[in-house]
Formats: sequence, structure tokens, C-alpha cells
Amino acid sequence: MILLPKKSSEAIPAKTIILPGRNINLIYSLSYLTLLVLLPLACLILSVHHVSIAEAFQIISTKRALSAFKVSFLISFFACCIDLLLGVLIAWVLVKYQFFGKNFFNAIVDLPFAMPTAVSGIALATLYSHHGWIGKFLLKAGITVAYTPIGIWIALVFVGLPFVVRAVQPAIKALDRDMEEAAASLGAKRAVILRKIIFPQLLPSMITGFTMAFARGLGEYGSVIFIAGNIPYVSEILPLLIVIELEQFDYKSATVLAVAMLFASFVLLVLFGILGNKIRKKYG
Repeated sequence: MILLPKKSSEAIPAKTIILPGRNINLIYSLSYLTLLVLLPLACLILSVHHVSIAEAFQIISTKRALSAFKVSFLISFFACCIDLLLGVLIAWVLVKYQFFGKNFFNAIVDLPFAMPTAVSGIALATLYSHHGWIGKFLLKAGITVAYTPIGIWIALVFVGLPFVVRAVQPAIKALDRDMEEAAASLGAKRAVILRKIIFPQLLPSMITGFTMAFARGLGEYGSVIFIAGNIPYVSEILPLLIVIELEQFDYKSATVLAVAMLFASFVLLVLFGILGNKIRKKYG
């Protein structure tokens, strides 16, 4: 008598959860998220309950605070745009091409993750300061990097690039090669294949990488302060202004600015998330 193997659908029902302990896993996960994320944020928000709306608006609307908001959000956005362009290109090269030293270059993409932010800032200042290896040549050409918003932009591009590369790489690996070949056999040009087939498949991952890089850029501190110069109204970022208020024992202003930055960041991240979900539903 020969026993035939059961069908896979009978062996593992569709609703079967492979990982055991559903309730325990759920309780531990939600508990840690509450303790590590929700509770500190709730305490931060509750710490400004004694501040009136008029006082909070007065703190946020000062010229120095508005300038810091503008520098942080605008430069983070433009840095993420460059990260998106370079990140997709680098991820495409690392996935699609074979070349000598590929594993080495694939590994150094994660270097900004591993480096302490202070080390990143010192390295960038060494390169782009007035007497730096690159900065002195740029200075002769009339381009000043250190102690300007350009320096902040370079620092944020440096720390945000790995987020885009690592978000887009799996999507490039999962591209449907058959669709590309079918379109090419029907006479579609490369630009059409890129726009109609490849780009829609990569777009959700691109938005994810952009969002993560943007979030990292808004909160970046260590790698920026060494090259930015921290000049008020010019190159002073919002996290630095919060630290300055704390050093001056103005806890009320520091907390209000922190809550305002948290709220603005949360709104932008939610909008990016909604946009990404709509694109995923549109392109399946």
C-alpha cells in the first residue's frame, strides 16, 4: 500500500499561525511598544499641559524658532530627494550588476548606521571645512560648505542614504522580469518600460525609504553640529535649539519646541504613509 502525501492545503490550513503563543507574543509586543515608545511620548506631551496655547504659540513663533524649523524641515526634505535619486541608483547597481568589490561596497552602505553620529560629523568636518581635504578646493571655487546650510545638507544626505538603498533593494530583486521581456518583445522602448513597469513596482519602497530618511534627518544632531557651525538664523537646526534651551534651564521652551517638532514630524509621516498605501493599492 502506497501512502500519498497530503496536499499542502490540508497539511497547513490557511488560518494556521506557524509561530506559537499568539497571546503571549501579542502581550509582550504591545507592552514593550507602550513602555519604550508610547509612555515617553505621552509624558513629553503631558509635561506641557500647564503651558497655555498663547504661551506655546509665542515660543514657537519667535524668529529664531521659526528659522530653526525652516532649516530642519527644508534641508531634510532636499537631502532626502538626493538620497532617493542616489539610493535607487546604488541599489540598482548592487542588485543588477556584477563587478569586483561588490560585497565590499554593499557592506559600506550600512556604515552610517554603525558609525556614531559624532564620528560622522568629525569626518565630514575634516573633509569639508575651510582647510579640509575637499573644502579648501571648494573654497577656492567660491563654494563654502562648512558652517552653512550646505554642510547640513551634506551631513543629512550621508546619514539618510542607507535607508533608501536598503528599502529599495528588495523591491529591485523582486521585479517581474517576465513583464519587462514581454513589453520589450512588443516593441516598448526602455523609457516606457521604466515608466510603466519598473517605476510603479519600486514606488512604494521608494516612499518608504524616503520617509525613513526624512525622519532620521529631522532628528539628526551629532553629525550636523560639527559641520553646521550652528549660527542662529543661518545654520541652526531645531534639535540644537532645544538643547540650547535646556542648557539655559528654560525647560518650558525646550519642551514646547520638542512637542511642536514631534507633532509636525508625526503629521508628515502619517501623510507619507497614507500616500504610500494609496500607491500600493493603485498598483497592486
